[in-house]
Amino acid sequence: MLRAADPNIPSFEELLTSDALAFVGELVREFSPRLDALLQKRMLVHQSLRNGAHPDFLDETREIRKSDWKVESIPVDLRQRRVEITGPVDRKMVINALNSGADVYMADFEDSHSPTWDGTIQGQVNLRDAVDRTIRYTGPDGREYKLGEKLATLMMRPRGLHLIEKHVLIASRPVPASLFDYGLFLYHNAKKLIGRGTAPYFYIPKLESYFEARFWKEIFNYSENALKLPHASIRCSVLIETILAGFQMDEILYELRERITALNFGRWDYIFSLVKFLGHDSRFIVPERPLLPMTTPFLKSGSVLLAKTCHKRGAYPIGGMAAQVPIKGDPRSQDTIDKVVVDKKREASEGYVGAWVAHPGLVPIVKNVFNEAVESRNTAIADVSRDDLFRVPAPKISEQALRTNVAVSLRYLESWLGGVGCVAINNLMEDTATVEICRAQIWQWIHHSAKLLDGPTITRELFRSILNEEMAKLTAGISAQADEGSYSRTAGDLLDALVTSNGFPEFMTLLAYDYLG
Repeated sequence: MLRAADPNIPSFEELLTSDALAFVGELVREFSPRLDALLQKRMLVHQSLRNGAHPDFLDETREIRKSDWKVESIPVDLRQRRVEITGPVDRKMVINALNSGADVYMADFEDSHSPTWDGTIQGQVNLRDAVDRTIRYTGPDGREYKLGEKLATLMMRPRGLHLIEKHVLIASRPVPASLFDYGLFLYHNAKKLIGRGTAPYFYIPKLESYFEARFWKEIFNYSENALKLPHASIRCSVLIETILAGFQMDEILYELRERITALNFGRWDYIFSLVKFLGHDSRFIVPERPLLPMTTPFLKSGSVLLAKTCHKRGAYPIGGMAAQVPIKGDPRSQDTIDKVVVDKKREASEGYVGAWVAHPGLVPIVKNVFNEAVESRNTAIADVSRDDLFRVPAPKISEQALRTNVAVSLRYLESWLGGVGCVAINNLMEDTATVEICRAQIWQWIHHSAKLLDGPTITRELFRSILNEEMAKLTAGISAQADEGSYSRTAGDLLDALVTSNGFPEFMTLLAYDYLG
């Protein structure tokens, strides 16, 4: 029997109906055993990598890579994707993103979402109301927000396969968060979206193999039969944000060829995955984050391979995130915009048709770059070899970079634990991927006793010294009463656990989720 907790929001009874929960329960009963097997397979692959194996193009799928085939034609409302805005599913964000002028809004239940129970259900309510065109929001200042006439095409990103939803149980076992997020959204919105001339569109995160792409294909097929939807009406895009998936892009496209529309290159998570899977090997010690632009050899190779693969197969290559937050009146904003333009021109030159932004202010800027590039896009891109995907630069690490990784992680974790999963820090919109790469780098530097540019070795003791200093800055000026409601101490404890453990913790969210309501 499926049981769900009662969230503290007015509309939960309209959303968590017996029929909706029954559909989620069907998905869980049908697919949980297969998901368990896939997650076990992940662990076996991870262990082989820790034992010295390296990712490679698969012999078993050579024919797929060599054969001539293409994905199905792209739906009309997804044929222009020059700019996609992504962000959390709070009510104001949903309205602003749909009104932003972007081609697509990816409503995110994953990296930019802190999965509190109330926040998760409220997010589903917000998307339902957006699909119904009834969504409204009144700000604290009395300003009213509502949908305009021209809206971005809605896509939804559920949580990754590794996560659970602890507030919904079957036989006392938490259900997979991916199936809960996907199933609830699909049940309430699929037919209405199709009736409006669009369809249920999903962004699939954190895939590590084509077997996982096949798993999603089977979920889509089952869902359409169960809800009596037209065949292949559910469409998806896939994020390539693990180096393992980077070696299986053809195979992922092939498995989902009836449904897939695009691949997207997720830079921070891709670097995180390289450290996670190969970080025990000293040949893959990465430098500090400012020294990892997309022109870094292993990143450029992965990016070029994605664009080349998509063009060969008829899918759209979508570029990475422009996380900058332009601030009105700030003289540095033009410099911020210039950097965005340079990066998006690079993506366009590699064959990308569009890219992500985190802030509405960047929508016209990025759209203009890809509008201008449409006629001159270069798709004759050089081949990429296995070795190209492993070309990691020399590890240069400054104390300031180490300190920044600690400070940014603390600030983000404190917000995430408080229920806010998308946070502006140093004029950048940060999400879970930021903490993952920051803590992965620190863990790797400690693990290999890497040296700072000015001499000292990075040790647990040095990290904890910096952690204490940054904790003091974070809590400075907080009253004793406010400190009781602060998550800063928990954030510090979590960060310490993430970077000083002997083994590499798989995901930050797996450790931190128990602290959420």
